[in-house]
Amino acid sequence: MKKIVLLSLVLVLIAGLNGCGAGSNTIGISKIVSHPALDATEQGIQDELKALGYDFKYDLQDANGDANAAKTIATKFLSNKVKIAVGIATPTAQALVGTLTDIPVVFTAVTDPVEAGLVSTLGADGKNVTGISDMTPVKAQIEFLNSLKPIKALGHIYTSSEKNAVVLADLAKKACEELGIQFVATAVTKSAEVKQAAQFLADKVDAFYVSTDNTVVSALSAMAEIAADKKIPIMSADPSSAEKIGVLAAWGFDYYKMGRATGKLIDEILKGKSPGAIPTRFMTDPSDIELLINLDVAKELGITVPDDIVKKASKLVKDGALIK
Repeated sequence: MKKIVLLSLVLVLIAGLNGCGAGSNTIGISKIVSHPALDATEQGIQDELKALGYDFKYDLQDANGDANAAKTIATKFLSNKVKIAVGIATPTAQALVGTLTDIPVVFTAVTDPVEAGLVSTLGADGKNVTGISDMTPVKAQIEFLNSLKPIKALGHIYTSSEKNAVVLADLAKKACEELGIQFVATAVTKSAEVKQAAQFLADKVDAFYVSTDNTVVSALSAMAEIAADKKIPIMSADPSSAEKIGVLAAWGFDYYKMGRATGKLIDEILKGKSPGAIPTRFMTDPSDIELLINLDVAKELGITVPDDIVKKASKLVKDGALIK
């Protein structure tokens, strides 16, 4: 009888372990919206973990730009006790951090994790959270656009409910003040409002700057239509989303590489390192940065791109195709 009772207890214990995060073979990945950069990040994570020899199941979730949906996804991950929860972009990462306490949370493609409340410091935070920032060089991007076409007034559309977008809008405003450029901004709450916002700004500015604001990037094609009609250049911080859209230039991170870097970070946690002991990481290698120049758009706008910039560009669009 004692042996039977003991065996029963062991079986219950094993079942409990298999149901908890430590025993799960599923990684939950939640992204705020689907667009090329975030999709590339998601794929990079899976490819890196596969290359490292892992064979996980993935619960891939898309919040479709809805913060409430992001919270529902976080609750789902909690109920299913995923092994690790990954938040791609700020709103989904915030939802995971606010919901999960015993499951490691990894954020990626988040501009300012401290301002977003994900961690209290960029150093080792001690909480069950760590990740990778995609803080972009806002002033340098605006300076680059200004070197291609002198700007008097710069238009910027940002999402008022997305913390990283507000941070970047503030940085863009400060950069314009320092560069002597008028900064004209308008806020949106969803991607469906981006085209109307672009129409509102088009007669007031002579260029657009697009940050890594996921809501705006997901509607970049609609914005580009307005810009093309008004002969206004667009400078984007997201090359991944600009390959098939008519922006003049895009300078920023390779988000697939960011996904691979996130996979490496997850590997460290899987091997026993506490998330709280890992500081926020940044993409600092020059190979992590891409510059896209659209020569078709430049021609339409009457802008001559210097040869040295054409040579330095990692991606070139000409005659409607990506030639480099």
